[in-house]
Amino acid sequence: QVQLVESGGGLVQAGGSLRLSCAASGNTFSNYAMGWYRQAPGKEREFVAATRRSGGSTYYADSVKGRFTISRDNAKYTAYLQMDSLKPDDTAVYFCAATRRLVATTTYDYDYWGQGTQVTVSS
Repeated sequence: QVQLVESGGGLVQAGGSLRLSCAASGNTFSNYAMGWYRQAPGKEREFVAATRRSGGSTYYADSVKGRFTISRDNAKYTAYLQMDSLKPDDTAVYFCAATRRLVATTTYDYDYWGQGTQVTVSS
């Protein structure tokens, strides 16, 4: 098993940046592909970004492509989501997730989830 804890959320003005972190503990971090999801009030949880176990390949939702960057540091057991050019529509609770699959972009393919961190973007 792996336990995930997100941090780095907060309130930011439109156009600003935030970097989210996802600290993992438990089994070997490099055995898991990682993903970021978000859920706004009244909406379903949606895919944001994913990376393979080695971090060599990354995948993004169209809505964040070119603005967000997913990365990981396997030595630190941590995944990151750098969010630039933030928009009010990015306001949501952001979750990191882990899977033993090579990579995943659907919610059901992830085995472990963090508790989430709130990101609020003001206009």
